[in-house]
Amino acid sequence: MNEFDLLLLSNQVCFPAYAVANKILRRYRPLLKKIGLTYTQYVTMMVLWEKKSVNEKDLVDALYLKANTLTELLKKLQNKGLVVISKDASDRRNIVISLTEQGEKLRERAVCIPKTLADEHWLTDEEFAQFKTLLNKLLKGDWEK
Repeated sequence: MNEFDLLLLSNQVCFPAYAVANKILRRYRPLLKKIGLTYTQYVTMMVLWEKKSVNEKDLVDALYLKANTLTELLKKLQNKGLVVISKDASDRRNIVISLTEQGEKLRERAVCIPKTLADEHWLTDEEFAQFKTLLNKLLKGDWEK
């Protein structure tokens, strides 16, 4: 192996991860279009469907996003009537995002999306579980070194 073999696309880990992520996101698009959300808005709503209300910092941490990225996204969700953005009554420095009734109702339309995609994946249930475990391990790793 010579030093330039490190530059072969076939020797990269990042490229297949990137390509698979793109394929997955492209598959989500038509399903999410039916409910009027982008993928990032969808995962934000998933956190809110689970928690009902969350402070901005916890949402940033849950989604691995930067706060400035989330700000515009939350404004769009608020404009759609899906969330309310407010100041925390006990600490005005904290922003709280809460699900509206309309946002809660959207959950009923979104419930079929994970099942639709799960039925399409090309891995066995065991491989899928292993893949998800490995992705979460990488996600929780320290990338700031």
